[in-house]
Amino acid sequence: MVDWRTLTDFQRDLLEVILDEADYEAPQSGQQLKTALEPYRGAAVNHGRLYPNLDALIAHGLVAKEELDGRTNGYTPTAAGVSLYCERDERTSRVAAQYDREGQRLIADGGDGE
Repeated sequence: MVDWRTLTDFQRDLLEVILDEADYEAPQSGQQLKTALEPYRGAAVNHGRLYPNLDALIAHGLVAKEELDGRTNGYTPTAAGVSLYCERDERTSRVAAQYDREGQRLIADGGDGE
């Protein structure tokens, strides 16, 4: 079973972009995902990195691929991909709730941070 931490940073970023760009009536092409991913990562993304990572997300059951035309595939998140992201988001929110954002101190320790 795949866990958020078993994905590479690139795969996690790619899954987040796929979730953010999801349109089940018009799945995103690899080129559209590449265009959305580049500003997200702050760097150019080459095809040699994009497609093997899309294939890995598909193999993990987190993303579905469908043929849009003879040359183009479309990608959408699966229920497992959405669930994995939501579980990660819940953990992140739970940890973040323990901290005072201004003082960066644990709230659970009485707030004195010592």
